Amino acid sequence: MKRTAIVSIAVVAAAIVIAVAAGIYGIGKGSGNVEAACPSSPGVARELAGLNTGAIAAFSFTERQEQIAALSFDDASGKRRTLAEWKDKVVLLNLWATWCAPCREEMPALKALQEGLGGPQFEVVPVSIDLGTAEKPKKFYDDNALAALPFFHDGKMTPFNELKKRSLAFGMPTTLLVGRDGCVIGTLNGPADWNSDEAKALVKKAVSIVRP
Repeated sequence: MKRTAIVSIAVVAAAIVIAVAAGIYGIGKGSGNVEAACPSSPGVARELAGLNTGAIAAFSFTERQEQIAALSFDDASGKRRTLAEWKDKVVLLNLWATWCAPCREEMPALKALQEGLGGPQFEVVPVSIDLGTAEKPKKFYDDNALAALPFFHDGKMTPFNELKKRSLAFGMPTTLLVGRDGCVIGTLNGPADWNSDEAKALVKKAVSIVRP
Protein backbone atom coordinates (compact mmCIF):
# COMPACT_ATOMS: atom_id res chain seq x y z
CA MET A 1 0.00 0.00 0.00
CA LYS A 2 1.36 3.40 -0.94
CA ARG A 3 2.38 5.83 1.78
CA THR A 4 -0.18 8.44 0.65
CA ALA A 5 -2.98 5.90 0.95
CA ILE A 6 -1.84 4.96 4.48
CA VAL A 7 -1.76 8.61 5.50
CA SER A 8 -5.27 9.15 4.09
CA ILE A 9 -6.63 6.18 6.03
CA ALA A 10 -5.01 7.46 9.21
CA VAL A 11 -6.56 10.89 8.74
CA VAL A 12 -10.02 9.40 8.21
CA ALA A 13 -9.62 7.15 11.25
CA ALA A 14 -8.60 10.12 13.39
CA ALA A 15 -11.64 12.07 12.20
CA ILE A 16 -13.92 9.18 13.16
CA VAL A 17 -12.38 8.97 16.63
CA ILE A 18 -12.90 12.71 17.16
CA ALA A 19 -16.50 12.49 15.95
CA VAL A 20 -17.24 9.61 18.31
CA ALA A 21 -15.63 11.48 21.21
CA ALA A 22 -17.74 14.50 20.43
CA GLY A 23 -20.89 12.41 20.56
CA ILE A 24 -19.97 10.76 23.84
CA TYR A 25 -18.41 13.61 25.74
CA GLY A 26 -20.05 16.62 24.17
CA ILE A 27 -16.82 17.95 22.67
CA GLY A 28 -17.38 20.55 19.99
CA LYS A 29 -19.82 23.32 19.22
CA GLY A 30 -22.41 23.78 21.96
CA SER A 31 -20.56 21.40 24.27
CA GLY A 32 -20.44 21.84 27.99
CA ASN A 33 -16.76 20.95 27.94
CA VAL A 34 -15.56 23.75 25.69
CA GLU A 35 -13.97 26.32 27.98
CA ALA A 36 -15.02 29.25 25.80
CA ALA A 37 -18.67 28.33 26.39
CA CYS A 38 -18.48 29.32 30.07
CA PRO A 39 -15.68 31.87 30.42
CA SER A 40 -17.08 33.35 33.64
CA SER A 41 -17.53 30.07 35.51
CA PRO A 42 -14.27 30.09 37.51
CA GLY A 43 -14.84 33.66 38.67
CA VAL A 44 -18.41 32.94 39.73
CA ALA A 45 -17.32 29.92 41.76
CA ARG A 46 -14.65 31.98 43.51
CA GLU A 47 -17.14 34.72 44.44
CA LEU A 48 -19.61 32.18 45.83
CA ALA A 49 -17.00 30.14 47.69
CA GLY A 50 -17.90 29.50 51.30
CA LEU A 51 -21.65 29.88 50.86
CA ASN A 52 -22.21 26.12 50.66
CA THR A 53 -22.72 25.65 54.38
CA GLY A 54 -25.37 24.43 56.80
CA ALA A 55 -28.42 23.03 55.03
CA ILE A 56 -26.64 23.09 51.67
CA ALA A 57 -23.20 21.91 52.81
CA ALA A 58 -23.41 19.14 50.18
CA PHE A 59 -23.60 21.74 47.39
CA SER A 60 -20.49 21.50 45.24
CA PHE A 61 -19.20 24.21 42.92
CA THR A 62 -18.47 22.90 39.44
CA GLU A 63 -14.77 22.93 38.61
CA ARG A 64 -15.41 22.10 34.95
CA GLN A 65 -17.08 24.59 32.66
CA GLU A 66 -20.39 22.93 31.79
CA GLN A 67 -22.90 24.47 29.38
CA ILE A 68 -26.39 22.89 29.63
CA ALA A 69 -28.60 25.46 27.86
CA ALA A 70 -29.68 22.80 25.35
CA LEU A 71 -31.19 20.56 28.05
CA SER A 72 -34.85 19.98 27.13
CA PHE A 73 -38.11 18.89 28.76
CA ASP A 74 -41.88 19.43 28.40
CA ASP A 75 -43.96 22.10 30.10
CA ALA A 76 -47.42 21.53 31.60
CA SER A 77 -49.06 21.81 28.17
CA GLY A 78 -46.67 19.27 26.61
CA LYS A 79 -44.64 21.85 24.70
CA ARG A 80 -40.94 21.07 24.42
CA ARG A 81 -38.76 23.66 26.14
CA THR A 82 -35.02 24.18 26.52
CA LEU A 83 -33.13 25.70 29.41
CA ALA A 84 -31.86 28.35 26.99
CA GLU A 85 -35.28 30.02 27.32
CA TRP A 86 -34.30 31.08 30.86
CA LYS A 87 -31.25 33.02 29.64
CA ASP A 88 -32.34 36.13 31.55
CA LYS A 89 -32.53 34.30 34.87
CA VAL A 90 -30.43 32.37 37.32
CA VAL A 91 -32.12 28.97 37.61
CA LEU A 92 -32.31 26.32 40.29
CA LEU A 93 -32.92 23.21 38.18
CA ASN A 94 -34.32 20.34 40.23
CA LEU A 95 -34.80 16.81 38.87
CA TRP A 96 -37.34 14.85 40.89
CA ALA A 97 -39.84 11.99 40.69
CA THR A 98 -42.88 10.85 42.63
CA TRP A 99 -41.22 7.50 43.39
CA CYS A 100 -38.35 9.34 45.13
CA ALA A 101 -39.25 9.95 48.80
CA PRO A 102 -36.52 12.60 49.43
CA CYS A 103 -37.68 14.41 46.27
CA ARG A 104 -41.25 14.58 47.53
CA GLU A 105 -40.11 15.81 50.93
CA GLU A 106 -38.10 18.75 49.58
CA MET A 107 -40.79 20.04 47.19
CA PRO A 108 -42.46 22.32 49.80
CA ALA A 109 -39.08 23.99 50.39
CA LEU A 110 -38.62 24.51 46.64
CA LYS A 111 -42.10 26.00 46.51
CA ALA A 112 -41.28 28.38 49.36
CA LEU A 113 -38.01 29.39 47.67
CA GLN A 114 -39.85 30.16 44.46
CA GLU A 115 -42.49 32.15 46.32
CA GLY A 116 -39.85 34.11 48.19
CA LEU A 117 -37.21 34.78 45.53
CA GLY A 118 -38.80 33.84 42.21
CA GLY A 119 -39.19 36.66 39.71
CA PRO A 120 -37.44 38.40 36.79
CA GLN A 121 -33.96 37.42 38.06
CA PHE A 122 -34.47 33.90 39.42
CA GLU A 123 -36.70 30.86 39.01
CA VAL A 124 -36.96 27.36 40.41
CA VAL A 125 -37.36 24.91 37.50
CA PRO A 126 -38.45 21.46 38.79
CA VAL A 127 -38.47 18.72 36.15
CA SER A 128 -40.27 15.45 36.91
CA ILE A 129 -38.59 12.40 35.38
CA ASP A 130 -41.44 10.00 36.14
CA LEU A 131 -41.53 7.52 33.27
CA GLY A 132 -44.46 7.78 30.88
CA THR A 133 -47.10 10.48 30.97
CA ALA A 134 -47.20 13.54 33.23
CA GLU A 135 -50.41 12.39 34.94
CA LYS A 136 -48.79 11.12 38.14
CA PRO A 137 -46.53 14.11 38.87
CA LYS A 138 -49.37 16.51 38.00
CA LYS A 139 -51.58 14.75 40.55
CA PHE A 140 -48.78 15.11 43.11
CA TYR A 141 -48.75 18.86 42.41
CA ASP A 142 -52.51 19.05 42.91
CA ASP A 143 -52.50 16.93 46.07
CA ASN A 144 -49.74 19.02 47.65
CA ALA A 145 -50.81 22.52 46.58
CA LEU A 146 -47.67 23.15 44.54
CA ALA A 147 -49.25 25.50 42.00
CA ALA A 148 -46.68 28.18 42.86
CA LEU A 149 -44.01 25.97 41.28
CA PRO A 150 -43.85 25.77 37.49
CA PHE A 151 -44.43 22.24 36.18
CA PHE A 152 -42.10 20.42 33.77
CA HIS A 153 -41.75 16.76 32.87
CA ASP A 154 -39.75 14.34 30.77
CA GLY A 155 -41.17 10.82 30.59
CA LYS A 156 -37.96 9.28 29.25
CA MET A 157 -35.59 10.56 31.95
CA THR A 158 -33.61 12.34 29.24
CA PRO A 159 -32.44 15.32 31.35
CA PHE A 160 -31.18 13.03 34.12
CA ASN A 161 -29.41 10.70 31.71
CA GLU A 162 -27.77 13.62 29.88
CA LEU A 163 -26.50 15.10 33.14
CA LYS A 164 -25.40 11.69 34.40
CA LYS A 165 -23.25 11.19 31.29
CA ARG A 166 -21.53 14.45 32.13
CA SER A 167 -21.02 13.47 35.79
CA LEU A 168 -23.44 16.16 36.96
CA ALA A 169 -26.13 13.81 38.30
CA PHE A 170 -25.61 10.75 40.47
CA GLY A 171 -28.89 10.19 42.31
CA MET A 172 -32.27 11.63 43.12
CA PRO A 173 -33.05 14.37 43.66
CA THR A 174 -30.41 16.24 41.65
CA THR A 175 -30.30 20.03 41.84
CA LEU A 176 -28.16 22.40 39.78
CA LEU A 177 -27.67 26.14 40.11
CA VAL A 178 -27.38 27.52 36.58
CA GLY A 179 -26.31 30.98 35.44
CA ARG A 180 -28.00 33.15 32.84
CA ASP A 181 -25.49 31.89 30.27
CA GLY A 182 -26.70 28.30 30.75
CA CYS A 183 -23.50 27.37 32.59
CA VAL A 184 -23.59 25.21 35.71
CA ILE A 185 -22.48 27.02 38.84
CA GLY A 186 -22.75 24.02 41.11
CA THR A 187 -24.68 20.87 41.97
CA LEU A 188 -26.19 19.06 44.90
CA ASN A 189 -27.04 15.37 44.62
CA GLY A 190 -29.56 14.45 47.29
CA PRO A 191 -32.18 16.38 49.27
CA ALA A 192 -31.68 19.76 50.92
CA ASP A 193 -33.70 22.48 52.61
CA TRP A 194 -33.84 24.89 49.70
CA ASN A 195 -35.77 27.43 51.75
CA SER A 196 -33.06 27.63 54.41
CA ASP A 197 -31.16 30.84 55.13
CA GLU A 198 -28.04 29.29 53.59
CA ALA A 199 -29.80 28.35 50.35
CA LYS A 200 -31.38 31.78 50.03
CA ALA A 201 -28.04 33.49 50.67
CA LEU A 202 -26.44 31.42 47.88
CA VAL A 203 -29.22 32.24 45.42
CA LYS A 204 -29.22 35.95 46.26
CA LYS A 205 -25.46 36.20 45.84
CA ALA A 206 -25.57 34.30 42.55
CA VAL A 207 -28.26 36.60 41.22
CA SER A 208 -26.22 39.66 42.22
CA ILE A 209 -23.02 38.59 40.45
CA VAL A 210 -24.14 36.47 37.49
CA ARG A 211 -24.82 38.79 34.58
CA PRO A 212 -25.93 38.03 31.00
